[in-house]
Amino acid sequence: MARDQVPQTAREVTHRPRWWTELPLIAVVYVAYSAGRLLARGDVSTAVDHGLAILRLEEGLRIDAEHPLNRLFTEQAWLGVPADFAYASLHYLVTPAVLVWLFRRRPAHYRAARTSLMISTLIGLLGFTLVPTCPPRLLDAAHGFVDTMAQYSAYGWWGAEASAPRGLGGMTNQYAAMPSLHVGWALWCGVMLWRYGRSPLLRAAGVAYPLLTTVVVLGTANHYFLDAVAGAAVIGLGLLLGRPAIRLADRVNSRWSTAFSGSRSPVVSAGCETSPGERIPHQRGTGGSGPADGPDGADSAAGDSPAAAAR
Repeated sequence: MARDQVPQTAREVTHRPRWWTELPLIAVVYVAYSAGRLLARGDVSTAVDHGLAILRLEEGLRIDAEHPLNRLFTEQAWLGVPADFAYASLHYLVTPAVLVWLFRRRPAHYRAARTSLMISTLIGLLGFTLVPTCPPRLLDAAHGFVDTMAQYSAYGWWGAEASAPRGLGGMTNQYAAMPSLHVGWALWCGVMLWRYGRSPLLRAAGVAYPLLTTVVVLGTANHYFLDAVAGAAVIGLGLLLGRPAIRLADRVNSRWSTAFSGSRSPVVSAGCETSPGERIPHQRGTGGSGPADGPDGADSAAGDSPAAAAR
């Protein structure tokens, strides 16, 4: 059967990834990302300058949506508290859940999806390193922002310093605002649910989740609107580079395997080789062109004598 005629289920079984290789890979990438994010702390004054530059640009373009949303979340606890819970937890829950769903339900697409997410995350880490940015909540109060996570810290496990658990705020990089990977990861989840979800509910969740996340990060004053735009751009770049990265990795792996596999030797046992035309006893033929064996297992070729067989 031609490859194009193979049912989708058979293709998925062929491409099914192995969990015992995926878990260590994802764990290593995430630990490297977390450590790199922590080490990418820039100078505070530089981060503040970058934050103010973004805010001024948004105000000039009249796209500073974080101001009205932050006032709303600050004044309305029934909005602010759930938003803080969403900011502090959903990206830890939804992104792995979508990865597991792809692994189990869409294994033929899992590798490309996982690769695009990893590439996007590493690009985001590069952004944190090159452009350390102070989030709105850490700007001077004169700029009109309130840190809702500090205001509502009594309701959750996070402290006044960051979305990390109380006492661990120093273990996070609070100046890693550009790009917003909260928005980026949410958009990645949305694309996967829309692209591979077969039910209207999954597709609706694929649209709603990144939009909700964008509102949350702006309303809690954790990101600027342009941070969210940059997060979406990073995910778009990761999606574009995912499959080329896989093809490159496959080529490198193939050449590496070929270089170390070597060529097969005609040796049939240690130190023994067959000469051209020589036949092993009870062999059926020479390369498929010689006479066939008789039904009793003895050679039926003319001229084969007991003396020849003994030799």
